[in-house]
Amino acid sequence: MAADYLHMDPFLEAADANDMIRIAESFGSFGTYADEATSEGLGETLPQRFDVGLYYLEQGLDGHGNRDDAETAASRTNYFRETYAYGSDVRAEGIQPFMEHPLMQATARKISGCEEILPAIVYANLLVPGQELAIHTDVPEFRGANRMNAPQWLLVCMLHSGLFERWRIPILTCVSWFGAAEGGAFTFYPSGPSGPRKAIPARHNSAILIDTDKVFHGVERVAQTLSDLPVIGQHTRLVHLGDQRWGLTEGGERLAEYTWSKIRYSISWKGYCFKDEAERATWEQGSDDLTIDQIIDTLEQALRRRAVLEGERPGPDALAQMMVETFVRFPGS
Repeated sequence: MAADYLHMDPFLEAADANDMIRIAESFGSFGTYADEATSEGLGETLPQRFDVGLYYLEQGLDGHGNRDDAETAASRTNYFRETYAYGSDVRAEGIQPFMEHPLMQATARKISGCEEILPAIVYANLLVPGQELAIHTDVPEFRGANRMNAPQWLLVCMLHSGLFERWRIPILTCVSWFGAAEGGAFTFYPSGPSGPRKAIPARHNSAILIDTDKVFHGVERVAQTLSDLPVIGQHTRLVHLGDQRWGLTEGGERLAEYTWSKIRYSISWKGYCFKDEAERATWEQGSDDLTIDQIIDTLEQALRRRAVLEGERPGPDALAQMMVETFVRFPGS
C-alpha cells in the first residue's frame, strides 16, 4: 500500500525560510550523528543505527553497490545533527514558531486521520560535499520505549517486527530544506521496500510530510567539490565561522572549509499523532507502557518461533545483530 505524503514547494514565507538559516548560524556548532550515545547491555559496542551501516556497505545508497572502503563509507554517512527542540526542551532560540507551525499540524492531521497532533521534536541535519544518508527508516517511539531509554536499532526492530503496534505512537515527519547546495535529493520508497524509488530535489524552502518511521528513505550524495572527502570521525564538528563559511574541525585542527552554498541543510519536524484525547492521555499517564525486559522477551520468542534462535540467549551484540537481520528488510534485500 502506497504511503500518503505531501510535497510542499514553496513551504514557508520567504522571510521565515531565511530565519531557518539564521538559526543554524546562531546554533553555531554541530556534532556528528555517530556521537550520539550507545546503550549499555543491549548491543552496547554497536553504533545506534548499525542496521543502516550494514545495509549501506552491502548495497550503497542507490542500490548499485557502494565500493568505498570502510573509512570513506563512514565519513560519507557520518553527517552532522543537533536537536533544536525535544518536547519542552527548546535548545535553539527562535525555533518555537516553526515547531508550532499550523500548516504542519493541519497536514499531519489530514494524512494521519488523527485529531490530536502534538509537535514533539525538531532537529537539523547538515551534510557536507560528498556525504549522503543511507536508506533507512527513522527511529519510532512506543509507549514506554523511545530513544531516551532504548537503543535506536531496537526501536526499529520493534516496528518492523509488527509485534508492538498496540503501543506504537504514530509519528509524521516534515523534512524541509533550506540553502542552495547541489545534489542531496530526498529519495524514498512510498510503495514499500519492493516498490519503485522516487526522489525529490532538496530545493530551498520546500518540504515533504510523510511517515518516515515506516517509509524507507535516504539522501543522495551532496555534490562533491573537493578531490577527497576528509575523514569525519565521531568527534568531528561542523562549526559556523561567520561570513557564510563553515569549518570542519577535529581536536582543534581545521580539516576543511565550506561556504553555506555547499552544505545541505534540512530541518525535520516530528509530530505525535493520537486518535483522540483518551489515546493521548494513555501515553501521557504511562498507564500501558512497555518495559525493556518485555520487549526483549517478546522479540526473543519471535526468533525462537522462526527457528532463528535455539538454546541459550546469546550475548548482547550477537542478539542485536540477530534481531536486525531477522526483522528489518531493506529495499533489495
